[in-house]
Amino acid sequence: MKPVKVGLLGLGTVGCGTVNVLLRNGEEIARRAGRQIQVSQASVRELDKRRNCPTDGIALTQDSTAIVSSPEIDVVVELIGGHDPARQLVLQAIAAGKHIVTANKALIAVHGNEIFRAAREKGVMVAFEAAVGGGIPIIKAIREGLSGNRIEWVAGIINGTGNFILTEMRDRGRSFDEVLADAQRLGYAEADPSFDVAGIDAAHKLTILASIAFGIPLQFEKTYTEGIADVTRADVKYAEELGYRIKHLGIARHAENGVELRVHPTLIPERRLIANVNGIMNAILIKGDALGPTMYYGAGAGADPTASAIVADLVDVVRTLTADPNNRVPHLAFHADALSDLKILSMEDVQTSYYLRMRVHDRPGVLAEIAQLLASQQISIEAVIQKEPAEGENVVPLIMLTHRVLEKNMNAALTQIETLESIQGKVVRLRMEHLDSDWK
Repeated sequence: MKPVKVGLLGLGTVGCGTVNVLLRNGEEIARRAGRQIQVSQASVRELDKRRNCPTDGIALTQDSTAIVSSPEIDVVVELIGGHDPARQLVLQAIAAGKHIVTANKALIAVHGNEIFRAAREKGVMVAFEAAVGGGIPIIKAIREGLSGNRIEWVAGIINGTGNFILTEMRDRGRSFDEVLADAQRLGYAEADPSFDVAGIDAAHKLTILASIAFGIPLQFEKTYTEGIADVTRADVKYAEELGYRIKHLGIARHAENGVELRVHPTLIPERRLIANVNGIMNAILIKGDALGPTMYYGAGAGADPTASAIVADLVDVVRTLTADPNNRVPHLAFHADALSDLKILSMEDVQTSYYLRMRVHDRPGVLAEIAQLLASQQISIEAVIQKEPAEGENVVPLIMLTHRVLEKNMNAALTQIETLESIQGKVVRLRMEHLDSDWK
């Protein structure tokens, strides 16, 4: 049978990884797919650049539109990243009847609804396993492996750069700025690291996970996003003293009154498996009503891990080339006409526990004042640590953990607390989740 011809838009780290995996495991992949898969064309910025993969038999071009319109190409693999020109090229390829494989989480999270609609009209597939979790097969796990479950929540470490920074801060007692500089030197963070440390990258991925978990349209603009730049060594240390670790989590939860979509630093009990996922690794917890909690762990980036997911998508596409488009696995797990209009909750309507750190004057009655203001907003205290003042000082750190409460109640309480004469500066607030099997 004639091989399936693939055109790559981009032949950088991931593109070369894809070529190498297809060459190294070609026989095994063909046995799984039923046909050989060959990269026959690739678009590049520089034709003469030295690459980490062989390019024999691959026609290189600087014209991406030539690939998406080529009658020879069956599947276009988009590895450019970002919104444009990736969006235009993908839509052009779909219009030309090409199937799409992409690792572009920003493209899917922001423009996925439009892209999937165009793909349905043309009867082509858009596969995006590599867009979330690198090589972890999390899309397939939720969309197919857990299709008998009602997904209750998803919580994940889905950005390796942020996880590396928080791990180094905890293990080595270093500051955020020091570790970020190291991450850039090691190639874990870009020169402009804002997408990683501000949580935007994780929010793109969470948007996709929530959509396939709950059967809702992609709604990136409604995802609450908070980064890790304000997490200090002191917060990491106090969290450890209290039996918690700070992780930058993406959380999607099917609550009674809607769906929570939020990315923020989160205290997790140190005994939880996900609290012990360190360095650049990713991990995603999923709670289904039938199966219960499961965790998916692995490399969230890199040439071969990401290529693993891209090649798996290529195999899926090849297997279904002759299938009736109406009988394929839906892009977002649920059929398009069955997507739900569940409300996305504002952060003020989310209920969670809190870690609070404040600097207070060391005098009688201060703790009672704060406790009274918290109680006025129905906030109960779970634990308190008050440190001894440094020599010659009368201001001390006070750390509190609270029970679960609506965020709007906590906002109101903190506004009042910060007006107290006994409080110096702003109150540091981090959210806290236990992620146990009873969390619904």
